[in-house]
Amino acid sequence: MKWFDKKRSWKTRILYIAVCLLFFFESFGQDPTFSQFYANQLYLAPSFAGSTDDYRFSTTYRNQWPAVPGVFNTYSVSIDKAVPSFNSGIGVLATHDVAGSGNLSTTNVGLVYSYDFNINRMWHIRPGVNFKFHYLGLDITKLVFPSQLRGTGTTSSIYPPPFENVADIDFAASLLAYNDRIWGGFTLDHLLTPKLSFYGNDGTVPIKFNLFGGIQILNNTRLLRQNYEVLSIAMNFQRQSNYYQTDIGLYYLKHPIIFGVWYRGMPFMTSKEMTMQAGDAIIGLIGIKLDQLRIGYSYDFTISSLVNSTKGAHEISLTFEFISPDRANLRRIRMIPCPEF
Repeated sequence: MKWFDKKRSWKTRILYIAVCLLFFFESFGQDPTFSQFYANQLYLAPSFAGSTDDYRFSTTYRNQWPAVPGVFNTYSVSIDKAVPSFNSGIGVLATHDVAGSGNLSTTNVGLVYSYDFNINRMWHIRPGVNFKFHYLGLDITKLVFPSQLRGTGTTSSIYPPPFENVADIDFAASLLAYNDRIWGGFTLDHLLTPKLSFYGNDGTVPIKFNLFGGIQILNNTRLLRQNYEVLSIAMNFQRQSNYYQTDIGLYYLKHPIIFGVWYRGMPFMTSKEMTMQAGDAIIGLIGIKLDQLRIGYSYDFTISSLVNSTKGAHEISLTFEFISPDRANLRRIRMIPCPEF
């Protein structure tokens, strides 16, 4: 990251950021990744919609690479509701990602639905879908383009784009299988490959594939509620375009505190372009789980060649669950055994 050295001029740094952003416009975009996958369940898979007693509100904020000026800030908000009488779940999910000096932003707002099939006494299958609106925006006034800089004696071929926003529709589908201790599933996102380019060309968002799952290897929930403990191991594999990444981690819940540790960028299961070496980050998590409220904080410790340039990533999640008075005595859905952060 030598371009961000203080000895270099502000014009050079702005120019570098602008060129990076323009490269992004002309290439295929990649989705933001959350470290607390299960605190943002509807983002991971629409199959999780309604996997709560009644209503659930969730929000997540992620600050990626705070040492780099004007890089990535991602926000996610969702609300979903269980509909046990129809074995279903419904919800709304909104995500907003802002990157770079030009406030390059990606916004998705979608309606989510899932249905729970009871295969037998042990196993359930839960398909889900997400119909969403995709919006890409840019504040061109905050960028300095090579064509605006004089004194070089040359004319640049990079000019401001003709459009400041791009809108399209999108669709995601998922499938989740689970029993009392095991869960696993996959998600296919951007199935309609929405438009990406500000220059009116054929640039689109590539289809994203997620494979996730895990198992509870210790479950002492039979103890008194204030003393129960759960130990889980989980994995998450993501692939989008030519890039892929595999994470594996452990969660330990000793009510009401939960601890977690993840390794991002498993060797031979992560593309070299994303890790720069055999590994990207070690993620530490701490959270508190109360009857209706869950709050989590995680930090990504960068272990790749960018360790001295990025200062990792911070992520905060908040989830609130509640039951309406008219639902207090009705039957509840079967809960999915995955972690909640």
